[in-house]
Amino acid sequence: MTASGRSQRGQVLVFIAVVLPLALLPLAAYAIDVAALATASSRLQAATAEAAMLAAQQIDFAAFRSGGALTIEERAARRSAVELLSTEAPAAVIGAFTIDGSHLVLETSDAIVLPFDFLPDRSILIRARAEARLADGYDRPSSRLPLPTNTF
Repeated sequence: MTASGRSQRGQVLVFIAVVLPLALLPLAAYAIDVAALATASSRLQAATAEAAMLAAQQIDFAAFRSGGALTIEERAARRSAVELLSTEAPAAVIGAFTIDGSHLVLETSDAIVLPFDFLPDRSILIRARAEARLADGYDRPSSRLPLPTNTF
């Protein structure tokens, strides 16, 4: 090798050591932001679904006693949804809370701040929606009993 060939050895290593982090750091920041957004979104959706199910279990006993119809009591349902959301997703805001007889729709939103300033706006508003229905008991026993009712 010539003297000029030896003086260029190792330049690719220095180039990769300088350029590789410049290319990978934005990709890593984007991945962390997306993971934080996905985590917050799934937590809000789970809390909203749980709050909707709990709220749909609040029976209006006065309507049931007078007419026999199963309906949801709105005041108790809203109170139970707010209580559950205050523990599971404290920053969540209830956007819509509608009850139609035994059917309930709950919509929530939450503003989260991403860890890195990679996206144009670090504050993102996420939304979640859940529906629940108050259902009667069961019509007949399950067919998956541990033992048959007639063994002979």
